[in-house]
Amino acid sequence: MLDPRRFARSLKFAWNGIATLAREEQSFRLQLAAAAVLAVLVYLFDLSRGEKALVVVVAAFTLVLELLNGAVERLVDLFKPRIHAYAEQIKDMMAGAVLVSSVGALLVGILVFWPHVAEKF
Repeated sequence: MLDPRRFARSLKFAWNGIATLAREEQSFRLQLAAAAVLAVLVYLFDLSRGEKALVVVVAAFTLVLELLNGAVERLVDLFKPRIHAYAEQIKDMMAGAVLVSSVGALLVGILVFWPHVAEKF
């Protein structure tokens, strides 16, 4: 059975993680701002259910990757005194994953919104 207190505590921990990254990482704030713009655009344009779902999925995926990137960076930073040459590569690879996701999300946004923008103008 679901314990509401434990569930609420879990949500609080999750929110704390999101809030910490939002406070400390400019790139995450940028991704959040992009997601907010997308939410407005989804509301303004007459998108199909599939288009809406695709936009939500790619935006959420990019935010999740940004959260993972922040977690991995902090984990790697724990070992800085004994840093291995791979540590910087790991951080770069995670940043690369976020970049690939962001570019993919941008392309999806263009493919989804372009026909609707062209139709309005």
